[in-house]
Amino acid sequence: MTPVTPHTSPSFAELGVREEIVRALSESGIEHPFAIQELTLPLALAGDDLIGQARTGMGKTFAFGVPLLHGMTTDSERPLSGIPRALIVVPTRELCLQVHGDLTEASKYLVAEHDGKSRPLSVVAIYGGRPYEPQIDSLQKGADVVVGTPGRLLDLAQQGHLQLGGLSTLVLDEADEMLDLGFLPDIERILKQIPTKRQAMLFSATMPDPIITLARTFMNQPTHIRAEAPQSSATHDTTEQFAYRAHALDKVEMVGRILQAHGRGATMIFTRTKRTAQKVADELAERGFKVGAVHGDLGQAAREKALTAFRTSEVDVLVATDVAARGIDIDDITHVINYQIPEDEQAYVHRIGRTGRAGKTGIAVTLVDWDELPRWTMIDKALGLDTPDPAETYSNSPHLYTELNIPTDATGKIGPARASSGPRKESRRSSSDGDNKPASRNSNRSRRRTRGGNATGKRLEASEPSTPTSAAPSGNSDDNSGAPSEAARSGRRRRRRRPSKTAAAGPS
Repeated sequence: MTPVTPHTSPSFAELGVREEIVRALSESGIEHPFAIQELTLPLALAGDDLIGQARTGMGKTFAFGVPLLHGMTTDSERPLSGIPRALIVVPTRELCLQVHGDLTEASKYLVAEHDGKSRPLSVVAIYGGRPYEPQIDSLQKGADVVVGTPGRLLDLAQQGHLQLGGLSTLVLDEADEMLDLGFLPDIERILKQIPTKRQAMLFSATMPDPIITLARTFMNQPTHIRAEAPQSSATHDTTEQFAYRAHALDKVEMVGRILQAHGRGATMIFTRTKRTAQKVADELAERGFKVGAVHGDLGQAAREKALTAFRTSEVDVLVATDVAARGIDIDDITHVINYQIPEDEQAYVHRIGRTGRAGKTGIAVTLVDWDELPRWTMIDKALGLDTPDPAETYSNSPHLYTELNIPTDATGKIGPARASSGPRKESRRSSSDGDNKPASRNSNRSRRRTRGGNATGKRLEASEPSTPTSAAPSGNSDDNSGAPSEAARSGRRRRRRRPSKTAAAGPS
């Protein structure tokens, strides 16, 4: 897909980028740089330190990736020996895989030469949730560029498998997310192990004070570059945003109808909790939608499988917690749905930044529960969304159909149940958003199941007919534990202890 950029923008070739990189980017449909790339490339190619700031989805990966690859392959004084020359630190596993994939594609025609031998340039991904051994093997075979998450990078460096003394370039990507996730102490420990003479680049969507302080400690007179005017909106102008006050019990039904909107393509649904993410995915799968899930209760292999299925359109709905908000870089997402509102305005910006990318338009829908109104009001005020009190909306509200272009005959179901990715643990406990609400048990079912480890039916003598007292009461009791009523217990004791005919005759 060719990004929509002004024809007056210079090409990568005109900016002085190596022909091999230009050819690889061109084959991926990338001819002209985005604004952040155009502004940073001249400085980065010259080896200057810089801070790049742009909204999510504006092309920060190639803003540091292109000059990084160009610089390390044109430095004749320092041949590529297999010891890492560039380190890119990212906050999440998903973003690690995304950056690794982009740089691998951009470097596919680059060659590393050392001691008269040539080999393809090596880009290695290092992240948690996967076994150490394959990653250690990759480092031992030679790694020119390492992309990794802080914890695993620090582990392998402390074990001596990752050598940081030969670095010439350091990149911190999505620095504000690393701050939010508490990675700054790990970052500081990594910084102590790398050479003081190297190029440093920091990229982020927002610039909170701790990030600025960090930049001052390890960067050498960095140039701060913003890809847009300071007064521009933090959210994408190409993303149309809607907010509705919704009832928890009606949210899945609303989502099912939103997913049938005209023009709806790949869609991401965000929740705050892992259990809600899986519950929503399971319920949408039962309604016939092709859906996957990405959250912390899934193993890394399952998360990668779900992301691959989403990227290849095997599923077109992905339910995710915020852990995935920074790690999915897909230009064709048409809708983002906030099933639960995020913690703050920065999380909101990163969530809806998944759509309206690469010059395309997108739609962001936020479902605000009654108890979420105070937090939503703060987000609305911080971002100037001008919707402090969303309209009360239900799945059959006419304005929902009109505003989101939903067919009037749409229901919350489109076909037979499908299998969703991930475990289905407790996904049907409740139709509300309460993740910790205990499941009520059917007392009739539990009393018939066992008693004292034996099947209940075996306690009745074969000659004794069934009686109403042998079954559980049909009504719901106040006690949800499933324990039998006192009447039922005493009735069973009388039947179990009924005297034999001999004993009933009395003493002789």
